[in-house]
Amino acid sequence: MKVRHGVAVTVLATGLALAGCGVQPTGVIGAGEPASGLTRGMRLYYASDSGLRGVPLLDTRVKDLDSVVKLLAQGPGPAEQRDGLTSLVQELGGYTVSGRGARVTIRLDGPYPLSGRDQGTGQLVCTLARAQSVLDPKVRADEVEVSVRPAQGAVLGPYRCAEFLDG
Repeated sequence: MKVRHGVAVTVLATGLALAGCGVQPTGVIGAGEPASGLTRGMRLYYASDSGLRGVPLLDTRVKDLDSVVKLLAQGPGPAEQRDGLTSLVQELGGYTVSGRGARVTIRLDGPYPLSGRDQGTGQLVCTLARAQSVLDPKVRADEVEVSVRPAQGAVLGPYRCAEFLDG
């Protein structure tokens, strides 16, 4: 009887202590949908065995879309190379890039060496979409459509970055 009485007192004391701490139980609190889409800030997208990966440009200011493609063509830095990143758009030749709102077009002076549904094209599309949203903050990167216009052959796209990202 004493043991039961001791257990009952302990349970009662614990219950009172918990009730007196001021924290009341609540039901499920909705916080909306999880975050989605591309984050803000400039990134260059590089190819890897596991798909495209964005690398932030921390100390570089984006001036225009042409300069972003030039940066992309230079390839990833040594640290990113050690992580298995590479650039597949180093041999584009001459090009000009224009963007207005959620539309970007890269015009090439020669043929386009890639198929359009590959990581190299994804690098261009995702990097240019990100750059356009940085240059025009009213535009979201995941809304930007990018077209590739080679000097010869059909226009590729328009593509959105999400078409090239695993997820």
